[in-house]
Amino acid sequence: MKDYTKSLPDHIAQYIGEQDLFLEIFEGDKLQGRSDHRPPLLFVHGAYTGSWMWSKYIPHFVQQGWTCYVMNLRSHYKSRVHDMTRVTFEDYLEDIQEIITECGEPPILIGFSMGGILSQKLAESSPLRGLVVIDSSLSQEVLRSAPYSEVDRIMPGLVVPAPVHQEVTSIDESAEDIAFQRKYLAMESSQAFSTFSAFFGGEDVVSINGESITCPSLVIKAVSSEEEDLRGRLTAEQLHAEYAGLWHTTHTGLLVGQRYIEAVEIILKWLKRNEMCPLV
Repeated sequence: MKDYTKSLPDHIAQYIGEQDLFLEIFEGDKLQGRSDHRPPLLFVHGAYTGSWMWSKYIPHFVQQGWTCYVMNLRSHYKSRVHDMTRVTFEDYLEDIQEIITECGEPPILIGFSMGGILSQKLAESSPLRGLVVIDSSLSQEVLRSAPYSEVDRIMPGLVVPAPVHQEVTSIDESAEDIAFQRKYLAMESSQAFSTFSAFFGGEDVVSINGESITCPSLVIKAVSSEEEDLRGRLTAEQLHAEYAGLWHTTHTGLLVGQRYIEAVEIILKWLKRNEMCPLV
């Protein structure tokens, strides 16, 4: 799979703050007939990954006039390497807040997987223009309402090694899509995982106060069963969000798979409905 962002015009790439967070900024195309100001979109990746996971997404948003800030958490992709045995969930929250400040105004936060639960936690206290979570890790409240029936608990080590994709293809990912991920996947913080993962922390994972999140929100879920659809709907209910469940898609397929455009179109339509909402 090629990196689709490389087909875009030159963009800004820089290192931010004490942690040397690698940030890419893609300016939105100027659209004829539009003079209104749009808030920036801030994309937050999931565990093991980095800004490269948004490769297929970014061109679509840029073409629709959205300026995209695509960040990398500490020790991910091209950000400065840290001791991953000591990196915490709270460290990642600080990283996102650092980039929110760099945006210069409240952005629309778009988070995937681990980035989704981090974004929910940030939204409790940070002013945002909007929140989109894509197949987010689940909050304590959702897990207690819809627990996994057989959770194979993983005993965390010092770090979590990158997952191995055994299959050559999946229901929505080609061999090329999977090879693209294998090229970049890296280890993850065990301490962070224990804070947000049902498979590491059980049901006693991070709690989300949905009543504190007042910006317009959207939840997109990869759905393989009625139970997973329920968890997606409960997340949307907690965030007072719109909900879209995409059946017969996979977790990473929502970003880099053959049906990624369905999620992109859902977000673009949601943005069109909500882009002029007042800051709350």
